[in-house]
Amino acid sequence: MPRLLSLDALRGVAVILMMEQHLGVWLWQIEDPLRSALAQAPGYMALNGLGGLAAPTFITLAGAGTSLLVASRPGQPVDATLLRRGLALLGFGYLLNYLTPSWFSTGSWFVLHLMGFAIATAPLWRRLGDVALLAGQAVVLLVTVAAQYWLQTPILLDNSRMRDLALPGGALRLALVEGQFPVLPWLGVFFAGMVVGRWLLAEEHGRVLALARACLLIGLALIGLDYAAGHVSALAVLRAEPWTRLVHVRTSFYPASPGIVLLLQSGVLLMLGAALHVEARRALDPRGWLVTLGRASLTLLIVHVVLFREISRPLGAWQAFGRGTALAIIAAWIVLCALLSRVWQRSGYRFGAEWLLRRLGG
Repeated sequence: MPRLLSLDALRGVAVILMMEQHLGVWLWQIEDPLRSALAQAPGYMALNGLGGLAAPTFITLAGAGTSLLVASRPGQPVDATLLRRGLALLGFGYLLNYLTPSWFSTGSWFVLHLMGFAIATAPLWRRLGDVALLAGQAVVLLVTVAAQYWLQTPILLDNSRMRDLALPGGALRLALVEGQFPVLPWLGVFFAGMVVGRWLLAEEHGRVLALARACLLIGLALIGLDYAAGHVSALAVLRAEPWTRLVHVRTSFYPASPGIVLLLQSGVLLMLGAALHVEARRALDPRGWLVTLGRASLTLLIVHVVLFREISRPLGAWQAFGRGTALAIIAAWIVLCALLSRVWQRSGYRFGAEWLLRRLGG
């Protein structure tokens, strides 16, 4: 099967969304610390909020890519390759922890860690059928609610909590439940991505949109139940623990509830459907700027975090600009990344994180 450039383009969209979200927070000096950022700049924050789709997109595509990799190597020992690639990606995650101490502790669990873990453990899941994998996501979401309730995870997690190794369970607690992108619930999104990858192989693109609709309807149903719980006495129990963790949908996904995971997953699958539709109508250029950004997305993820989260501080650029200047810097950075990634494409992205991941993973 030829390479699906639509998946690379979608990774390009995801890395743009991730960078604009991070830089929007890391560059902007809030004018009035006594007012919420949303109240001060609703348009700016709405744009910033689109970045919430970035990590779910990366996780979904990691699952899809796993299925595509397995299918591309029939009869070969692909499980060892998955294990090596997963461990290498997990290593990049811990390298990022080390390089960004202002954000992460040594035991922090970010999206790179989650994808590395998911790929490394894919030999355990890849032989499951589509129904079993989707049922597995449902189980993961329910176990997430139980785990958060058991640990009494706060309804909202801040960065200090998501890097705290002094809590019972330490790094394992962060990896499983209370990190930025813990195994519970995000492994379930990877499961769904594996199923999507199989549908792409079978060219059953309509099933991607069907799953998007199902996720959207379930997410909306949970919102409806939460609303009804506040107005119908018979459903008031849903506002109590642990049921509120199941039905209440918060826009923040630290920690993630089932509803917000499903709504984000729906958005990702709709974007994927749109990308596949575009590719079906016309061939995409492997040197297109979204495609090349996607091919360099792992490198860009690591570089922008270290540069703008860590190195910006001694340079005096941390939260030092007004909104207009921040947006100009974000735009200039994205254009620079697009130009450099297009030039880099000529050498096969040599010596980048993706290149190294292939070398280490086989």
